[in-house]
Amino acid sequence: MTDLLFLLEVSLAGLGSGALLSLTALAFVLIYKATRVINLAVGEILMLGSYLFFAFAAGMGLSVWLALPLAVAGGALTGAVVERGLIRPMLGESPISVFMVTVGLGSVLIGLVELIWGTDPRSLPPFIANTPVFLGEAYVSRKILVAFLVAAAVMAAFMLLFRYWRGGVALRATATDQAAAYSCGINVPGVFSAAWTVGCGIAAGAGVLLGAIGGISPSMGVFGLSALVVVIVGGLDSILGALIGGLALGLIQSWAGTYLGGEYQGVVTFGLLIVALMVRPYGLFGTHEIERL
Repeated sequence: MTDLLFLLEVSLAGLGSGALLSLTALAFVLIYKATRVINLAVGEILMLGSYLFFAFAAGMGLSVWLALPLAVAGGALTGAVVERGLIRPMLGESPISVFMVTVGLGSVLIGLVELIWGTDPRSLPPFIANTPVFLGEAYVSRKILVAFLVAAAVMAAFMLLFRYWRGGVALRATATDQAAAYSCGINVPGVFSAAWTVGCGIAAGAGVLLGAIGGISPSMGVFGLSALVVVIVGGLDSILGALIGGLALGLIQSWAGTYLGGEYQGVVTFGLLIVALMVRPYGLFGTHEIERL
């Protein structure tokens, strides 16, 4: 195998991982765009989605094609309950208080998963073939390719919905000015609930795809921290930033892990975060808000 072919295969794997980062980052963006809340429990919702799929497919013996939408629906229901029961009563409180609620929520979800399913890693029932795929002479895992295609389709759909669908326009209006959105007849609490419901459903779906590739464990929510780096670098309120940032970080992590060693992935990831915050604190594609006194 030539060095160039090896680099191509490493890059393809990185793009697959990056697509899942983009999909998870989309959950952050949807929730923040509507409510201005950074939901640090997105990684744990992702983990919960993978365990729900495991429970439906392996525990209850349901078809994987029935277990998948049920797992996504479970994540979405969790988001709706959290928004209505925990986040909405916190409206008007300081941002750090709401942020700490999501931190506590993540810890509670980890504890529940460990209590129900234990701490040992598990494998999901196979629903994606293991047969290799060759793009020219380059090998790519079929699971990674499927994850990339699914994530790309979901990202493209949401970019179109935000631009042309009435609900997407309502969300953008709410994100811009809640008082003005109220005056235009937009149901702002409904937009909040929809953002949490859809965002957590997306995170749960990303968890199933991630679990299909590398298995599941209560610690897999750490993947959400990399996705948080993506949205901070790309812009907390930018879907385009989530897409480009996720693919770029996936490539960088893949190159760093292959050529420098796996222990350097975290160094490179959070080093990039520090540099991005110093150079462009509102993100590459984020809204630069200017306040006039």
